[in-house]
Amino acid sequence: MSALHQVRELLTHMTRAEKAAVLQSVVQDMGDAFPGIESRDGVCGGEPCIVRTRIPVWILFRLRQSGVSEADILRSYPSLSAEDLTNGWHYARSHLAEIEAHARANEEA
Repeated sequence: MSALHQVRELLTHMTRAEKAAVLQSVVQDMGDAFPGIESRDGVCGGEPCIVRTRIPVWILFRLRQSGVSEADILRSYPSLSAEDLTNGWHYARSHLAEIEAHARANEEA
């Protein structure tokens, strides 16, 4: 029996309050998860990138800071979608110091 199946089975026997407590635990556990963003060793030095690409979030962040429109970014990076940009903006907002540090480090290199 898979873990997911076991959890589903347990949920059928739980009260609403217990389910809410489980949900709160899951949300806390995933609090640092950002859909559409991944950091992997060996890909762009482990910097956060848009999934399915090697486009670091800091590059998109710098383009936006420079006044480049989302439409122009999407034209320049045809593998990106509007959703990818939204995910990148959310990540950058939540990790501003990290993104700025990556940008500075790459610009100085």
